[in-house]
Amino acid sequence: MFNALIVEKDAEGKTSASVQQIGLDRLPEGEVTVAVDYSTVNYKDGLCIGPGGGLVRNYPHVPGIDFAGTVEASSDPRYKAGDKVVLTGWRVGEAHWGGYAQKARVRADWLVPLPAGLTTRQAMAVGTAGFTAMLAVMALEDHGLKPGQGPVLVTGAAGGVGSVATAILAHLGYEVAAVTGRPETADYLTSLGATRIVAREELSETVKRPLEAEVWAGCVDAVGGAMLARVFGQMKYGASVAAVGLAGGAGLPATVIPFILRGVNLLGIDSVMRPYDDRLRAWNRIAKDLPMAKLEAMVTPAVLTDLPKLGADILQGHVKGRVVVDVNA
Repeated sequence: MFNALIVEKDAEGKTSASVQQIGLDRLPEGEVTVAVDYSTVNYKDGLCIGPGGGLVRNYPHVPGIDFAGTVEASSDPRYKAGDKVVLTGWRVGEAHWGGYAQKARVRADWLVPLPAGLTTRQAMAVGTAGFTAMLAVMALEDHGLKPGQGPVLVTGAAGGVGSVATAILAHLGYEVAAVTGRPETADYLTSLGATRIVAREELSETVKRPLEAEVWAGCVDAVGGAMLARVFGQMKYGASVAAVGLAGGAGLPATVIPFILRGVNLLGIDSVMRPYDDRLRAWNRIAKDLPMAKLEAMVTPAVLTDLPKLGADILQGHVKGRVVVDVNA
């Protein structure tokens, strides 16, 4: 028997979450059984712990869209007992039981070996948010971004993706402008390497002009909505925006003018179905280019019993940085 956070739905459609003891026979099918060390709290987790957000197919359910741990059993030759592994994406924690348990069973194709130099705790301090941030930085680099071209904007900078993106970009030598709606996070963002703090209000209002002064050499955007539309008009010629989230809404009240007159690029960043080789490349870059001291400064520790409250908090925008869940504590 082992502990798991079980989300249940009653006849009226109301969900509730509690830590329960379950057996291995309750786990879904998969080639690899993992003893989970750590998981994290992401926006999707908040949805799955609570109302579901249309992500959860069946109840009872174990959320947790990522985890790191040690292989206990495997019928796939790529993994053997004792191997350290990481999982992000593949709709684990949504359609498939996830990492909010002391054990998980998943398909071998969904796993990645833990990169050399990273512990399982550090891997989950990175988690889905940090993995997505690195994919965004890599996409900007692949489209020509280099240090010295001008400031790189990070929206939603105090969140999980934004925090890691800020730290990575600063470590790589970029000038980082961090956007936040929480003034109290300014010192935190500066400690991660941001050289400029931009108040959310400066960018959240739409303007009639489709083009403004060229300011940003690149952008990692976790907000979407009106802010993303505004940012397009401030990008330098040929610059790119890596879109990773929609905290400010899924709508995009923009024009095509920045794209056809300044050659601005909008790069969509998906971390869920990313091919294996991309995953390996990103995790190896994380091990090399994310300063671990700054990573640790982002971390808030948690245990399974904290998750119902944390799930609600992250949906309300009250979680800063990265929450690392020790499922065995």
